[in-house]
Amino acid sequence: MIGSLMYLTASRPDIMFATCVCARFQANPKVSHMLAVKRIFRYLKGASNLGLWYPRNEDFQFMAYTDSDYGGCNISKKSTSGGCQFLGSRIVSWQCKKQSCVSTSTAEAEYIAASSCCAQVIWIQNQMKDYGVDLFNTPIQIDNSSAISITNNPVKHSKTKHIDIRYHFIRDCAEKKLIHLVKVDSEHNLADLFTKAFDEGRFRYLITAIGMINFE
Repeated sequence: MIGSLMYLTASRPDIMFATCVCARFQANPKVSHMLAVKRIFRYLKGASNLGLWYPRNEDFQFMAYTDSDYGGCNISKKSTSGGCQFLGSRIVSWQCKKQSCVSTSTAEAEYIAASSCCAQVIWIQNQMKDYGVDLFNTPIQIDNSSAISITNNPVKHSKTKHIDIRYHFIRDCAEKKLIHLVKVDSEHNLADLFTKAFDEGRFRYLITAIGMINFE
C-alpha cells in the first residue's frame, strides 16, 4: 500500500507529507498506521480530479522554498525537512524527508533543510544548463532569519560548531552565487506543505498556491 502511495507522490505533492510519515512505520505497522494509510486513499478517492497543470507559456524564473518542523517525530525527536522548486509559477520538484540527526534548535533544523533544498536546486540548475538555460543565483525562500545568518556568516559559534560539515555545503553555494537565501513570512512559505499537517483551510491554500487545480 505504501509503495503505491509513494508512486503517486511523483505527481501528487498534496499527499507527500502524509505518505512519508506513514512510510516510517512500514517495517512494523500497527492498526493506527493502517488506518492512516486508508485515510490517504479515501482522500485520493474524493480528490481524484486534482492535478498539476503546466501551461506552455510559462517563463523560466527559478525559485525554491525550504522549511522544517522542529522535533516533529515523537519517537526520535528528529525534524522533517521539506522543500519545493518552481519554474515560473509551476512546481517542478518537491521533497519531504526526516533528518538524520536530532537538531538542538529551530535554526539548526531549518539550516539542515535549506542545505537539502540547495542540493536539489543545484541538480536542477545543472540539468537546465545542458539545455542552455542559466538558472544561477537562485533565490531560496526560507522563514528563519537565524538560518540565513548561519549561511552568510562562516564564523563558527558555540551554537553552530557541532553541525555536521556536510550541511555547510550551502555556504559554498552561496559564496559562489549559485543560490541566495531570501526571508519569507511563514504564512507564504509553500514548503510548509511538506513538513507538517494542517487544517482544511490552510491545506487548500497551499495546494492551490503550488499550482494544483481541479480538472473536472
